[in-house]
Formats: sequence, C-alpha cells, structure tokens
Amino acid sequence: MQRLIEIQEWVAARDPERGFWMVPASADASFRRYHRVHYTDDDSTLIVMDAPPAHEDCRPFIEVARLFGEAGVHVPTVLDQDLERGYLLLTDLGTQTYLEAFAGGLPHDLYAEALGALIAIQASSRPGVLPEYSEALLRRELELFPEWYVSKHKGVTLDDTQRAALDTVFERILAVNLAEPKVFVHRDYHSRNLMVSRPNPGILDFQDAVYGPISYDLVSLLKDAYVRWEEDFVLDLLARYWETARKLGLPVREQFSDFHRDFEWMGVQRHIKVLGIFARLYHRDGKDGYLKDMPLVMDYLRRACERYIDLKPLLRLLDQIDPIERGVGYTF
Repeated sequence: MQRLIEIQEWVAARDPERGFWMVPASADASFRRYHRVHYTDDDSTLIVMDAPPAHEDCRPFIEVARLFGEAGVHVPTVLDQDLERGYLLLTDLGTQTYLEAFAGGLPHDLYAEALGALIAIQASSRPGVLPEYSEALLRRELELFPEWYVSKHKGVTLDDTQRAALDTVFERILAVNLAEPKVFVHRDYHSRNLMVSRPNPGILDFQDAVYGPISYDLVSLLKDAYVRWEEDFVLDLLARYWETARKLGLPVREQFSDFHRDFEWMGVQRHIKVLGIFARLYHRDGKDGYLKDMPLVMDYLRRACERYIDLKPLLRLLDQIDPIERGVGYTF
C-alpha cells in the first residue's frame, strides 16, 4: 500500500494541474507490477511500472526499449524514471493481448505482423550489445526442470541412472541450441506479451533480452505455452518466416529441414525450462495460475521427443515421472 501511495505522489508531482486515477493494469511472473493512469482532462492513459529495486532492475528495460525502438518496432516509450525507487512511466500500448484477440479465429494477420516485428528486431542484431544466451545460462534454465518440476512438483527423486540419462540429453540439446546462428532474442515473445495496437503489435516484457539462437523467439510465438494451434498452421507460419528471413539476409539455415530441426530442439529447451519455472512459481511464490498451462507445455515436449531418436531417453524419463496427457490446452 505504501508503494502505491508513493507512485500516486510521483505521478501527481510530474503535472500537478492534471487530475488522474489509477487502476491495476497487470502483473507478471516477476515482482513487477503495472498500473494504468487515467487522466481526467483528456481520457489519455499512461502506464507506471513498479519494479522494487531489491528484486528488479529497470535499466535493462530502458536499454532494450531503446534498442527495439531503434529497430522500428512498437515498444513503450520511457517518459520518466525513478531508478532509485524502481518506477518507470511509459506510454500505453493498449488493453487487448494477442491471447485475448485469438477467440475470433485463426489470426493470420496478427501473426504476420508479429513475425514482421520479430524480423525487424533480428535484422537490427549485432554482437556485444545484449548479454549472451550462453551455455551456462541455457544449462541453468534446464536445471530448473529436475529441481522444481521433477523433485518439488512431482515428488520424484531421480536415481543415478535417470540423472545420467537426463544429463546426456541435456548435452545433446545444448549442442544443437548453441550451434544456431545468433540474433537479438526477446526471450518471451508470446501471446500475453504482444498487444493489439497501432502499429501492431505492441511488444512488452522484453527486459530479459539476450543475444542467442535465432529460433528461440519463434518457439515462444508458435509453440505458445498459453494457446495451441494445429501443426499445419504452425509449419506454414514457420515456412513463411524462413522464406522471408532468407530473402532479407538473416542467418537462417539454408535448408528448411535443418531450420525446422533447430526450431524443434530449441522448443525442447524452452519447454523443459518453462515446466520448471511454472512449478517454481507455484511452490516457491504461491502463484497457481500457471498450473493449468503445464499440460500443454508437456505435450509440446513429448511430441518433439517422439520425433527424434536422440531425445528418446528423455521421453522414457517423462513416461516414468509423468502420465501421458493428450489433447490438452486451448485450440482455436
């Protein structure tokens, strides 16, 4: 409550003559909270990001907003900042997420615009600007799975043989991931972080951006943890992206089959990580809203493991610790 009062005072001090009222805008899986400021004189709105400095650092958000804005995509403009207290005042990208917009049917236009924005970000990439999506970071993400999903969520203790099998698969996954060409990676480019906006899409939650595998954001977008599409639809979008990226000189694989394999194996890494994160959000942070999304993420993981012989040991391990669940998630 005290921080909310301080935020209201901070907003009021910027323009004492303007009346306003505030409502919660959203909260994410971190300690960040967002408030929508409604000005009474002209019905305009702004967003306040509340990022407690003990837990969050606003500077990466400011830097990535600048980088992505220079790439020509629609991200919030930072209008004011108080880094000592962890407040940012931002332009408002709207109230409707892609996920909320999907109920109208297959969203070809929305995805075309999302892929166009992603290509613009990737085309602006250069090394040495964002942190590397390093082997250490990718491996640390994989380790969330045995710690939080297997041990804490499923209550299973892996024996030496199971742990050795998991380690072997992790090495195979990392080898494929790290061999990919590198670009700027948003790292959470999915339907809850894309807003229906003008120009479209409005892009949020990019503060953890890195320089890493080119297929990563495509996995986030097309194998979304919050919505499932038919595989033919996903493959069509992926192929369209690949064709456009090649024409524009982005560093995609020469053969689509190789590019698709990278996409699939990057998906395995991400979905292993996401299962661990969702479990941690529940068991450590008391956030149960992500539990309903676990079956879809597990289904993505199983399907990829079924396609590649080098991933079969992981599939066998999943069969030992988790029942098979099919037909889960939201399909539009």
